[in-house]
Amino acid sequence: MIVVLDLDDTLYDEARFVDSGMRAVASFLADRLGEPPDRLAGDLRRILARDGRGTVFDTVLAERGVADPSLVAACVDAYRGHVPRLTLRDDVRAMLAGLAPYGPYLVTDGDPAVQQRKIDALGIEPYLAGAYRTWAYGREFAKPSLHCFELIRARTGVDWPELAYVADDPSKDFVALNAVGARTVRVHRGRCAHVVAQPGYDAGLHVDDVVQAPAVLGLPL
Repeated sequence: MIVVLDLDDTLYDEARFVDSGMRAVASFLADRLGEPPDRLAGDLRRILARDGRGTVFDTVLAERGVADPSLVAACVDAYRGHVPRLTLRDDVRAMLAGLAPYGPYLVTDGDPAVQQRKIDALGIEPYLAGAYRTWAYGREFAKPSLHCFELIRARTGVDWPELAYVADDPSKDFVALNAVGARTVRVHRGRCAHVVAQPGYDAGLHVDDVVQAPAVLGLPL
């Protein structure tokens, strides 16, 4: 069997990356607005919790009477370009080491440079047989596209029933893999933990934490 893993909210809590990014934006804005970064970071977190991610930077500036699209764009760049402060749990690291006979591989959506900085911050690349950042091949190859999984199959020679994907988002992660007979494991953590999947979109197996995935797949570590 080949095990493929998602990144965000699967191997680590993505909220930690978001918080790291908000702190980076607060530091960026502090000199420009003449405010302490801690106060700005607190306001960014407050707006994020209330409104979600879409207009956080617009809102924090609007609260200060600033309407500057170029400064909003610069905040987005600061968020995406920051070097995140992330750590991998010891038990997740041990799981990755134990999965060496089964790959493991990584398939993750998102800006390729941002995703690579997460991978680097977590220090997981030495444990992976390969890391596939879907957007590097074109946005049309983001999940639920099977493109990166096909690349892994071509590399390993496995048929679909011998490939397992461990991920968290039932809106896109499992539907195409279910259709071709791959094995799918949903990790109920993060923003999608309690999402009710549409018919055909949920995984075949369910765990509360990624470290439980090898056991439900019947893999001895």
